[in-house]
Formats: sequence, structure tokens, C-alpha cells
Amino acid sequence: MSVLLIAGSPTERSRSAALLDAVALRLSVQGIRSERINVRDVAPEALVRADFGHPAVVAAAAQVERAEVIVVATPVYKAAYSGVLKAFLDLLPQTALKGKTVLPLATGGSPHHMLALDYALRPVLQSLGAKHILPGIYATDAQVTLTPEGAYTVHPDIGARLDDATHILLSDTLRPASLAAGAFEAVSFSQVRCSV
Repeated sequence: MSVLLIAGSPTERSRSAALLDAVALRLSVQGIRSERINVRDVAPEALVRADFGHPAVVAAAAQVERAEVIVVATPVYKAAYSGVLKAFLDLLPQTALKGKTVLPLATGGSPHHMLALDYALRPVLQSLGAKHILPGIYATDAQVTLTPEGAYTVHPDIGARLDDATHILLSDTLRPASLAAGAFEAVSFSQVRCSV
């Protein structure tokens, strides 16, 4: 199974990237490898000019296409997700997330911006065809704190929510159907019989 982490922060080190790192760590402990796109590293001129054919945009879109699961993290600015993430999502094909499960993550200065996940980001993810959008995880600056060493620490309550989200990804999405408890063997349509 393939997981793609999309970092939507315009800065290299950010609280939203710390949430993404925490999910990556939880997945790696379970033996799931992930790829990562740092949107800020996608050619800025291609993002600003909406250059769909730019090699960096084409490569990023191919990564999105290959992934079965997308985890997207963004800071919230003025009650919306980051502009750099918006520019990136606008360059993806209309069906870029078709059939995919998406876990949205966001950080913001206060709890007042929590609904940005549902009112700003979720509609865009749905418009790109996401099959299943898991409940988003929002963390305030107080829940993702900077240590004296310059690293970010995720508060235990956010860590517990990330544990739950990762568990859902593993149990509902990433494990093959044959490993699911009580899974039925696939039956082709030609074998279906109906009696009245």
C-alpha cells in the first residue's frame, strides 16, 4: 500500500509538518512506508503561473496518482488552509483523489479556526474525488510546542488522536481485505444467483 504525505506549509519547519511527521512515524512503526511532497519545494513559478505542464508539477501529480492514501497537513491562515497548498491542489487533475482515502491535518493559533478543516479544506478534497475523508485533526499552537532544541513536540491528546487516525488507516484502508476480520471471498457478478 502506498501513502503520500503532503506538507502544505510555506515554511520548512512548522507545526503542521510536525503533525505529518508524527503520522509518518506511526505508520513506519507498523511497517508502512510513505512518500512526501513538500509543496513549498514544488517549483514556485509553476505554482504561481499555474503551469500544469511543468516537470515538477507533473512529477508531483504522478505521486498523488500512485498513492492509495493521502495525508495532507496545512497551517490555517485567516480561517483557510495555506495559499501554497491551494495553488498545488488547483494544479491537480479534477479526479486526482478518486478512490483515495484522505486524512486532513491542520494547525492554527487558536481553537477558533478548527472548522477550517470542514468548511475550507474538506470541500476541495471532495471535489477532487476523494473516496473517504477521515475526520480531520486540528491542533493549536499550544498543542504542538517548540522545544529548546528547536524540535516540535505533539501534546499527548493530539498524539492520541493521531494514534486513532493511524489505526483507522491501517484497519480500514491499508490492510488487504483478506486480512480483515470476517472478510468474505470476492464473488464475480456472473456467479451471483437470485431467487424470488
